[in-house]
Order: sequence, then C-alpha cells, then structure tokens
Amino acid sequence: MKTGISHYLLDIEGTTCPVSFVTGTLFPYASDQMGAFLERNQHQDRVLKLVEELEEEWKDDPHPEAVALRAEAPDECVPWRVLPYLHWLMAHDRKLTALKELQGMVWEQGYASGELVGPLFSDVPAALRRWRAAGKVLAVYSSGSVKAQQLLYRHSNGGDLGELFSHWFDTRCGQKQTSASYTAIAAAMAVEPDRILFISDTVGELQAATDAGMKVLFSLREGNPQSDPGAFTSIINFNEFCSD
Repeated sequence: MKTGISHYLLDIEGTTCPVSFVTGTLFPYASDQMGAFLERNQHQDRVLKLVEELEEEWKDDPHPEAVALRAEAPDECVPWRVLPYLHWLMAHDRKLTALKELQGMVWEQGYASGELVGPLFSDVPAALRRWRAAGKVLAVYSSGSVKAQQLLYRHSNGGDLGELFSHWFDTRCGQKQTSASYTAIAAAMAVEPDRILFISDTVGELQAATDAGMKVLFSLREGNPQSDPGAFTSIINFNEFCSD
C-alpha cells in the first residue's frame, strides 16, 4: 500500500461479507418478522417516529405501485399500516434511512437469538485485528444503518469485532455515490481525505471517494455483481496488502 494511510474506511456488502447474506438472509428475515415487530413495539417512541417518516415518504412516492398500495391501506394510523409499503421497499431494495433503521431493529432480535450470524469472508477477521494492532483507525460506511453494521460485526463468525472500529457511517451522512458524503466522513474523523483508504465493490462509490480526495481499492469478491473495476486497482482479499 501507499504510505501515509492512517484510516481504513470499509464497505460491508461485497467487501467484508458476501452480497448473498444481505439479499438471501437479512432481507427475507426482516420481511418475515417486520409485522410482528411493529405490533410488539407499537408504543415505542423510536419505532413510531420511524413509521411517521415512512408515512411521509409514502405520501410523496410517485411510483405507481406505491400509489396503489397507499390507496388500499387502512385509514387508521397504526404502525403496521405501513407494512405493505415496507415489504414493497424491501423487495425493491430502496435505500431509505428509516427503513434501514427498522430493519436493524428486527435484525437485532435475530442476532440476539442466534438465528443470525455475520458471515465475514475468511480473511477479514484477522486482517481487521492486524490493521488495528498496527495503529490504523477502522471505520465503516454502508447503506445499512449503523445499528445493522454494529450487529453484524459484534455477532460475526470471527467473534465480536465491533470494538475494533472507531467510526460508523450510514446514509445519514449522505448517499454513497456522492463525493460530499466522503468529504463529510473525513471531516467527522478529523483527518485529511488523502490519508483514508476506502474499499468497496462499487465503482460509483470509489469514484465519489476519489473525487473527495481519498485513496481507494475495488473489492473483487466471489459472487459480487460487479466484476469490472474500471480504472481502479482491485483486490481479491485483504491478505493482498499489509498496513504500512
């Protein structure tokens, strides 16, 4: 690696864990459990606030399918009124922050029960520990909520790795293909962008990070939908480079 890197900013899906875990395990689990979760937690302030955010999103959603669902929804303002819209959002992999937070709450129950375990790639746990021991600052930037990020690392197949990370970022700091998001992340970590290495499996995210002044690497993991790194250097696993 180039010298001068002090911070490692890591994507999750397709970078530290398989894409298939999110689409094949986490999303179906949240979809199956969401209705019961809303009913059990209908009096929790945080849940109600997120439901209200989703109601507002639903009112302004111009997609014909979302409009049709809204027309069929019951009039009473109960948390599970938004359930059909939630299922629709999950089926279309919409990146709404309120949705991601609710999913994180549902996944928390699954991790706590042992039904869910974060399947990190085999090289990841040792690499994270190695980088941290070398004095690197580790951070996460994922479209999943901060809660979902922390749950995955704290309940991973490599043990509890949550304490290795110093910073967690989700879409509340901005969209992942917008350079301003990476500028904001660098400011939040109080470090110059060129001292940050961002690793992701998505070329658009790497371009945005590059535009913000970060160093980047393209994660080329088995099963990733995007295999062309474009102009970026690719790595197959984290054993391909050492901390400097």
